[in-house]
Order: sequence, then C-alpha cells, then structure tokens
Amino acid sequence: MKLFLLRFFTWWSGYTFGTQLWTWRFGELVGTDEGGNRYFRTKNGAIDASLGFERRWVLYNGYADPTTVPAAWHGWLHHTVDVPPTAETYTAREWQKPHQPNLTGTPAAYRPSGSTLASGRRPKATGDYQPWTPQA
Repeated sequence: MKLFLLRFFTWWSGYTFGTQLWTWRFGELVGTDEGGNRYFRTKNGAIDASLGFERRWVLYNGYADPTTVPAAWHGWLHHTVDVPPTAETYTAREWQKPHQPNLTGTPAAYRPSGSTLASGRRPKATGDYQPWTPQA
C-alpha cells in the first residue's frame, strides 16, 4: 500500500503511477545504464504529431536525479544523436572517467583545501597578499 501511495502522489521517488501507465501503454524499452536507469521511446519509434519527432524519456532508479544520466544517454534523450548507446559499439578512451552524479550537498562533495568544511581550519596566509588601502 505504501508503494502504491508513493507512486500515486510523489514524482521524486522514482516514477508516478501515471508515468508507469504511459510507459506500459506507449513505451518501448531501449536500454538500461550502469546506474539502473531505464530509457524508453515511443513504440516502434513512432513520431509524436504534436512534437514532430519521437518521444524519449527515462525512468530513474530511485530518486529522480537528472545528474545520474550518463553523457551518452543524455545525448540520446535530447536528440543530439539518433542511435542509443546500446546500439553502438563504443569503447571509452583511457583518459575518460566513469560517470558520477553531482555530489554537491553530500558527504562526498568536493571540498578544496582552504574550505572550512574540508579540514575545519584554513591554512595560514603565505605573505603574498597585499590588502588594498584607500589613498587619503
């Protein structure tokens, strides 16, 4: 019952009942990414008359967080590329890092040296700073 109420009344904890119904009726699964997000398009790539192109959407695994969508899937969702990543034979370059969602606001967020959240204390000034003083 709790899952039904969450699906019916909230959009941020996955997907709503309406989205699930729409996906079941009109959607076709295209693929899944490493984070568990599932990507859909209109059945048989049908063109939506109101848009002029096919609809593409994602059902997030867990909370609806767009930063969890990898770059390749982002390009496909926004019609930058026509071929979904599952239909390509792509090998990542050695300098490419695996996709990470935006970690701002989490304990894993980037905190540079000098940040009061990094170590609790700022490093001492190096002496190369000259404060501006107005001429009297």
